[in-house]
Amino acid sequence: MTNNKNAFKDYLQLEKKYSPHTVNAYLNDINYFESFNKNQFDQENIDKVNYSQIRSWIVSLVDDNVSNVSVNRKMQSLKAYYKFLLKTKQIEVSPLLKHKALKTPKTLQIPFSEKEIDEVLNQMQNPVGFDEVRDRLIIDLFYTTGIRRTELIHLKIENVNISNSTIKVLGKRNKERILPVLPIVSKQFSCYINERTHLENVINLDFFFLTKKGLKLNDSFVYRLINTYFSTVSEKVKKSPHILRHTFATHLLNNGADLNSVKELLGHSSLASTQIYTHSSLSELKKVYEDAHPRNQK
Repeated sequence: MTNNKNAFKDYLQLEKKYSPHTVNAYLNDINYFESFNKNQFDQENIDKVNYSQIRSWIVSLVDDNVSNVSVNRKMQSLKAYYKFLLKTKQIEVSPLLKHKALKTPKTLQIPFSEKEIDEVLNQMQNPVGFDEVRDRLIIDLFYTTGIRRTELIHLKIENVNISNSTIKVLGKRNKERILPVLPIVSKQFSCYINERTHLENVINLDFFFLTKKGLKLNDSFVYRLINTYFSTVSEKVKKSPHILRHTFATHLLNNGADLNSVKELLGHSSLASTQIYTHSSLSELKKVYEDAHPRNQK
């Protein structure tokens, strides 16, 4: 069993190119089920389980008030594991072949309005000092590029091209894409870099965005940053980096951008390939983007 889990881990990392966070989540779910199966059925090897055993785990999770969303995620981890065993010819049929996901409530993600965006940015119109300059740039970058939170956190200095007004980001499954940056945002880079050079004890030199102590940003820091600024102008329940990404796409589409171009800018897997810009060139994307984005029309 241990060998299979190690091989599965290598498969997720090397072939599927999943992030360390995703790999750990998959393995934790498998270990969790393995422990349940051992305690409940006195069976250590989960490679040969039947669906009734998995169903017992589902019932146990629900009884423990685990949400349907979380249960479905755990089932996705198991599905991936048994799919791997099928691929390596260690089983003939997945025990989850006929499994149906639990019903989950549909959550509506409401984007920020253009007015709310303007109100936040107007409050930050003349940023002073490192923190304010950085925060303004982060918010503008989220809204005008649709960058993911993890992509922003891991953005390297070497991948910020001020002269060409582009940034190169590393997306899901280690897929790179180039994002055009509006002039109104690109000109903020130099100001931020100037503030950044005055930081003392910089530890993570390679990363573009840092805390005032010179440390690399983390998920919680970026979430709190967005939530804090938008809480002053919006009563929406969710005020997060992902909502800003959602807002980016919604505002582009509302202003006439082509759906496929927006998906390429977002780096969605449905359009991802070795050559990321399969439907249009970077220059064409930049034109669509600049013509459609409301921040470039002000």
